[in-house]
Amino acid sequence: MAFSLTELEARFNDPLLLDGGVTLPSDAQSLFDQALALLERGDIRAARRDAEGTWHAVPWVKRAILLGFRIGRVVEMPGQAPFHFLDKHTYPTREFRVENQVRIVPGGSTVRRGAYLAPNVVCMPPMYINVGAYVGRGTMVDSHALVGSCAQIGERVHLSAAAQIGGVLEPINASPVIIEDDVIVGGNCGVYEGTVVRAKAVLGAGVILTRGTPVYDLVKETVHRATGDQPLIIPEGAVVVPGARRVTSAFGDAQGLSLQTPVIVKYRDDRTDAATALEAWLR
Repeated sequence: MAFSLTELEARFNDPLLLDGGVTLPSDAQSLFDQALALLERGDIRAARRDAEGTWHAVPWVKRAILLGFRIGRVVEMPGQAPFHFLDKHTYPTREFRVENQVRIVPGGSTVRRGAYLAPNVVCMPPMYINVGAYVGRGTMVDSHALVGSCAQIGERVHLSAAAQIGGVLEPINASPVIIEDDVIVGGNCGVYEGTVVRAKAVLGAGVILTRGTPVYDLVKETVHRATGDQPLIIPEGAVVVPGARRVTSAFGDAQGLSLQTPVIVKYRDDRTDAATALEAWLR
């Protein structure tokens, strides 16, 4: 049975589809398959940006993704020895063709069904992109990088080796991690818990960002924090490096302890861009 996008949205906005322990509709598999196809084409997304630049989760899209786990049954999935996979039949790995214009270099990378990869995305092995993720045009996902479920990655982003971009499926109104256009995420960075990294920011190697992480801005002499209804937001063009701040309690001070603290040391300029211009040649 075919549904229009409006009809699909209406169906998945009905909480009875997943909540309350009710029997699933007979067309649940068809609903799920169509929603996943729309995700893979980039026609729908798990988060959206409004006119004011604020990102919001799209609950009905998350319901569609969660439906796949509810109706899925664990099956054996094909894999070359010595690898053997058991997972829900609704979430096999996604297959790509030349016409997708995506480079997936040999060596053990996996993209799960329901993820969108735009043309000119480059995936270096091994890396993993989970269901509901959106990866924009010209982005590089480097070796050992993770793009979590529903994470939104902009265009021309570089996710360096071992970068971890956290994901979220539940609760359905929780916004995933957002990495906007032209961001550079350094090696071994971790961005979690709905953090928003604005366009052209640079995260130095080893920076960890969570909802509870205060980020000290040496340029603007302020502290960026998450609030009750707002995630941690890294400003546009900010250059963030790992730092530390002294523990001021009597015991901590006596022991010479300090806490990990990301620090904004500058904002991106022509010299910063020149230092990263090599990325264009690698694509």
